[in-house]
Amino acid sequence: MFTQKRLRWLTILSSLPLFGMVTAFGISPNASLQDIPERKIVRTLSLPEMSISDDTNSAFWHQENIRRGDTIAAILSRLEVNQQDKANFLRIVKDSKAMRQLKPGEIIHAETTADGELLTLRYFYGNGEQFLIEKVDDAYEMSEQSVEANARIRVGSGVIESSLFAATDAAGLPSSIAMQIANIFASDIDFYRDLHKGDRFTVVYETFHDNGESAQHGRILAVEFINKGKSYRAVYFQTPHEEGDYYTPSGESLRKPFLRAPLEFSRISSGFTNARFHPILKQWRAHKGVDYAAPIGTPIMATADGTVEYSGWQNGYGNLVVLKHRGEYSTAYGHLSAFRKGMQKARHVKQGEVIGYVGSTGMATGPHLHYELRINGIQRDPSKMVMPAALPISKKNRTVFHRETKELVARLDLLRNANFASAN
Repeated sequence: MFTQKRLRWLTILSSLPLFGMVTAFGISPNASLQDIPERKIVRTLSLPEMSISDDTNSAFWHQENIRRGDTIAAILSRLEVNQQDKANFLRIVKDSKAMRQLKPGEIIHAETTADGELLTLRYFYGNGEQFLIEKVDDAYEMSEQSVEANARIRVGSGVIESSLFAATDAAGLPSSIAMQIANIFASDIDFYRDLHKGDRFTVVYETFHDNGESAQHGRILAVEFINKGKSYRAVYFQTPHEEGDYYTPSGESLRKPFLRAPLEFSRISSGFTNARFHPILKQWRAHKGVDYAAPIGTPIMATADGTVEYSGWQNGYGNLVVLKHRGEYSTAYGHLSAFRKGMQKARHVKQGEVIGYVGSTGMATGPHLHYELRINGIQRDPSKMVMPAALPISKKNRTVFHRETKELVARLDLLRNANFASAN
């Protein structure tokens, strides 16, 4: 009996530190713990005062991906640079070579403050060239010069679970790689509709390191994307004094005259058909185009090189842009919320260049783009048209092409075999 009482008191005493020593209380030695009445004590505690810093001079570094058809003004807007600094920047860089060579998928590095002051902007635009602008004594100083950076070749691979960007992120690859993959295969794969869970990709890309630190993720040198069991491959090749481009390992150009879609990522809300119930007119009629549902303001790209044939309001189309392309081809883009500045008649536009923004003008029940492919003025179903191919590697460059891309293709083979081996 004595031993039991002693153990009970030892248990109670050992519990005292858990409750603290603020309140004294007593318990009969022979009382059961279950018979002790419970009391809830609510006490107001004073909290230390918290102050939120409103220091607008704190500087932050940002990385902004260059999108297809991007302008430096659009990038500054996404960086939330204030209007004064934005205007000063654009005035200083108006003759900059680098600002005219914004390459989709590459990265702009910028340092800004909380109130939108731009302190530094850096852009590596190829061949070891660096664009740098810095604010010194409230004035911008710009330089374009070569930098000594060590180029390194890196490899990576991933599997699609939901989206391309999620897959590159899970694989530890920068988002710029996802953008480049989408741009390279834009004419063969619709990266919104065509992706399937289990699709795979392997990529060989370059990075540049300055003083031992990674300065920039460069371009993709070789890539394979397996979509629904079909393999798509691309290698980068550039001849002296010419722009580089992507080709199949056999030398066929991947740059098709027309993109698969005028929006980077969207969904088809209504396809090309001869019988569709019109949601506004409440009657069956032909739908001679493809509708892409997307938020208002989504950039719309020209699907091919061409000139502006029409830009303005046109009945049910609302705000409409019509582009005239080579030969008998033209394309139309309807229901725009706004036109890109300078979209006057006869202006030349390049494939992938932004021409306007998604809206719901005209006869539209919601925001979307109505897109038409016309041949001799007659609307045709883009999904059923076999478009002409771009020119392959010329005969004079074919030997050099195979010699310089042989190692890249070998890396893709090695990565593919390793991936399949790990999957089995």
